[in-house]
Parts: sequence; structure tokens; C-alpha cells
Amino acid sequence: MPLISYKPKRFCVEHERLIQIANEIIDEYQQQGFSLTLRQLYYQFVARDHIENTIQSYKRLGGIINDARLAGLIDWEAIEDRTRAVEQNSHWNSPGEIVEACASQFRVDLWANQKYRPEVWIEKEALAGVIEPICRKLDIPWLSCRGYTSQSVMWECAMRLRQIADSGQTPMIFHFGDHDPSGIDMTRDIVDRLNMFSSEARLERLALNWDQIEEYKPPPNPAKVTDSRFRGYMLSFGEDSWELDALEPKELIALIEYHITKLQDPALWADSIALQNRHRDKLRELSQQI
Repeated sequence: MPLISYKPKRFCVEHERLIQIANEIIDEYQQQGFSLTLRQLYYQFVARDHIENTIQSYKRLGGIINDARLAGLIDWEAIEDRTRAVEQNSHWNSPGEIVEACASQFRVDLWANQKYRPEVWIEKEALAGVIEPICRKLDIPWLSCRGYTSQSVMWECAMRLRQIADSGQTPMIFHFGDHDPSGIDMTRDIVDRLNMFSSEARLERLALNWDQIEEYKPPPNPAKVTDSRFRGYMLSFGEDSWELDALEPKELIALIEYHITKLQDPALWADSIALQNRHRDKLRELSQQI
């Protein structure tokens, strides 16, 4: 837990209170194995009625959190930016070390003999880091759509999904998006364009849906009246909208795990895991001989 002070600062009583609340929320998430984006932390403040849900509140909280981190009052590793990362080559000290690394990374295609071939598409790149661990665990692809998916990516995905269908499996897409005029329409757009490219994939929107809004009561935002889809959205849902970021990460993960595991044939899955483990053991034996 790196609490490192770079710019000491004295805070007023109100800001000290908000910093304490931030650390309590951060501690809850860390105990579950999660870090937070600033936006997720903000939504937790709003959902717990500590601050109003306005742009001004978001900017104000962001400034306080930034100052508190620099003053050594908030863990530097607790809040992350999932849209930027440094990339570099991997390195090893010996041939045996790289073979050992290969052993832990070796995977067979766990879905090769299954009836279905699922994957997860999510509107926001910032949430890709939340779903990545569970997608890796379940051996499924995931795609950060970054809003409306580009035509190039959509065509490439359609061709890949057609190959899956031609091989005898049923491709399944589970989509996650905001509950706002464009976020709702993005699900429709994916279906329409995959159909245009003659893909036979099935699609199910897992979140954010109206029943989840009623159950979890995430903080609302005014829907954008400048969105060309606003009128149709307003007639169905009113003038409020809700962001996917407001859902707890554990809820997103639980949704994925529940719907993906429903598609598995347990016996075939166990056979694939056993085969994978046998191959890994062979690689570990080899690493000790180099």
C-alpha cells in the first residue's frame, strides 16, 4: 500500500472527510481484489449520497483525490487509468525460466469441443480491465468497442464469427453498455451490422438493463438532449440515463460468469482442463532439464 508524499498539503475538515470516505471505499474494493478508476470512485460517492451527481462534483472530487495522493493520504495503486499503459518486451534469465513461464501460460482451447463459442463485448475501454480476469479464466475473447464499433472491426468480427458458425459451433456475444440513448442503440447497431455481414452470431445484452437499474439503483445522469436518439429513448425510459461504470465490478463479473458457465458442457470442460494440465506438467519437467 504505497502512501508516498510528494507534495504535503493541509486539507480543510470537509476535504479530510471526503478523503477518509475515499479510503473506506478503496479498502472495500481492495478486499475484493479490485482497483478503481476515478469515475468508479466518483459513482460510489454519488450512490452513497456523499456528493451530488454533477460535472462540478466530479471535477471537485477529482481534484481532492489528486491532491490527497500527492500528499501521501491515498494509495497510489488504488486508482488506475485503464486507457493508458506502458508496453515493453519480456525478459528471462535462462532458457529454463522461459520454458517454466510457458508452462504456466500454456492453454488448450477449452471451448473447442463445446456447442457454443461465447465472447464479451463492452462499450467502454476503461472497463476492459475489470472484465479481463474473468474472461481469461473462462477462456473467452473480449472486445472493448469504444462506443460504436468501427466498420473495420465489425467486419473482421463478422468474418471470424461466420467461421465459428461454419465449424458447427454457435457464436454468442454478451454485450455491456450504458443505459442512455446511444448506449442502448449500440446493441441494436451491433445486431444490424452483423446481420448485414451475414454473421450468424447470437447477441444478448447483459447490462445495463432496466431491471438492473431498478435493483441496484445506480445514480442517474440527465440523458443528452442533443443525442439524435434522445426522443425515442425518453418515450421509453424518461429523461434520466445511467452509466455502466456505476455498477459494482463484482456485479459485472458475476453476470459474465453466470451466463458463460451456463453454456458449458461440464464433462467436456473437465476433459479439456485435464489435458491442459498434462501438457503443462510436461513443460515444467522440460524446464528443469535445461
